[in-house]
Amino acid sequence: MGETVEQVESNLKTLTVLLEKATEFVVAYGFQILGALLFLAIGLKISGWMARRVVDLGARRNFDPTLTRFGGNVVRVLLVGLVIIISLSNFGVTIAPLVALAGAIAFGGTLAIQGPLSNYGAGLAIILTRPFRVGNTIEVQGIYGVVDEITLGYTRLTGEDGEMITVPNKEVVGQVIVNSHESRAVETRIFLSGDQDPAAAIGAVRAVLDETAGDEGFPPPQVGIHDFAYGGVVIGARFWVPSLKYFQRRYTVNEAIHAALDKAGIKAGMADGVAVLAPPLAGNPDRVARS
Repeated sequence: MGETVEQVESNLKTLTVLLEKATEFVVAYGFQILGALLFLAIGLKISGWMARRVVDLGARRNFDPTLTRFGGNVVRVLLVGLVIIISLSNFGVTIAPLVALAGAIAFGGTLAIQGPLSNYGAGLAIILTRPFRVGNTIEVQGIYGVVDEITLGYTRLTGEDGEMITVPNKEVVGQVIVNSHESRAVETRIFLSGDQDPAAAIGAVRAVLDETAGDEGFPPPQVGIHDFAYGGVVIGARFWVPSLKYFQRRYTVNEAIHAALDKAGIKAGMADGVAVLAPPLAGNPDRVARS
């Protein structure tokens, strides 16, 4: 029984010492810790508010949406990093070793993820130089599509059939980019033999284009003698169509042109993929103009 009482007294003394130490710690560091946590919470709130302000300001100034979102994210990351560093210093943590460790990790990570980082660097170049924007129609490395999204890692396009085309940004930067904004140009070549009237064919084609492709705010269609070929001329026609209706509108216009030429008494055919308004002479393939 005596040993039990002694153990209880020993435990009470230990508990009393722990409570005294805890009280001393709270008195010495409690307000410092509370202030650091409060500063951290306020700093995170302010960083989020500043990022939203940057995005809203860019939207009011009609800046590119991708650029404004990127600027907002940069502001948030910088402010959060600054708040964390100040909070750690308030806790008495020496940040110099942490900075050295972060540098070593960043160096190793750079070697391990060179591919993604090259995409991010290319994405940053696209966002800053803005060779195209969301909603533009671009061609890069033989791929056509309407720009749907621009991120640091990739550019996403929408094809005519609704397919999503994801292009890594490093495959975009340094390449020839054709930006036709919201439209694409359709170019048609029609061979006309020497015994046909070019003016009549041009008039028939122009009438079709004025009726089917001369609206929607695009440039007016262009029709004329594109080139001279052996035994005839090549009629050229150019008109602009919405990017997501390129093939649909092209086929519709071609059908209308064929019907108009047939009605005018000019029989069109096909040879080697080129529309022909009169068949070439037998054994003389040079009479056919190739596009």
